[in-house]
Amino acid sequence: MEKKRILTGDRPTGHLHLGHYCGSLKSRVELQDDYEEFILIADVQALTTHFERPELINDSIYQITMDNLAVGLDPEKVTFIQQSGVPCIHELTMYYSMITTCNHLLINPTIKTEARSYGMEDESREYDFSKLTYGFLGYPVSQTADITFCNADLVPVGEDQVPHIEFSRRLVRKFNEMYGTDIKEPEYKLSFVSRLCGLDGNSKMGKSLGNAIYLSDTPDEVWNKIRNAKTDTNRISVKIPGNPDVCSVYQYHKAFNPEGVEEVCSACKNAAMGCVACKKLLNEKMNAILDPIREKRKFYEEHKDTVRDIILQGTKKANEIGNENIAKIKEKMHVII
Repeated sequence: MEKKRILTGDRPTGHLHLGHYCGSLKSRVELQDDYEEFILIADVQALTTHFERPELINDSIYQITMDNLAVGLDPEKVTFIQQSGVPCIHELTMYYSMITTCNHLLINPTIKTEARSYGMEDESREYDFSKLTYGFLGYPVSQTADITFCNADLVPVGEDQVPHIEFSRRLVRKFNEMYGTDIKEPEYKLSFVSRLCGLDGNSKMGKSLGNAIYLSDTPDEVWNKIRNAKTDTNRISVKIPGNPDVCSVYQYHKAFNPEGVEEVCSACKNAAMGCVACKKLLNEKMNAILDPIREKRKFYEEHKDTVRDIILQGTKKANEIGNENIAKIKEKMHVII
């Protein structure tokens, strides 16, 4: 039976961290045997927020590809694609944009949330059109082209990304009805992994927040970050019982030390373990997971040409698929002479 095609990916804006590992990377490794998996390196979309320093994106293309490979993605099973190297994606984006209303983009809740985080809202929490760029607002249109240029069946997403996929489904349906094309309406595969909090107690782990542990961090860097992680601020002495629910270190134990998390919880509540000992235990568990990732990553760091070849070969395959699909679409649209 032919495998269904999954498309997922990353914007190359820096190294990937443990939030990415829990939220998507582990799932990608699990899915690679059962699906035809495409990993899109969305370097064009990275320009929506990093347009002032495009030179940073080139290095990040290598970094996130090495992160994906280091966690266990097999380049013989998975296709890595550089977005900017697939012209049919950009052509399809333009066709889609011609039938997309601004209102449908402006009411997208995910765009609203992201615009707020990047300072594109005014004091009344409305869009600041002096800062909101055409590319940023049109992100869902571009993403629809990413998904459909290869007729992907499924897109793994977190709950906050579901509006994007629903938008894509409506747009594809409208396009098909208008031009008689048979582009697949993508389905979403919901990830039920809970979001990993930041080491500072922030509900979100993010590159820009400085509260993340990266897959490429050294053991010393990991320990320094864990050592300074926020714990229960009311627990000023080892003798005082702690509250694990307000401790970021405990949240990491739940994610990376599941077999020992109940013992950690009990020891904290009963003042049988101090915060330093708890952090040392987490550091041990974390490095047991990260050590094999570091080892594999080191190989690719020393063989950058291999990483480049993996990306180029995957992009070539994507072009073969995409060019065939866009030709059929243009024929239906009667835009081919």
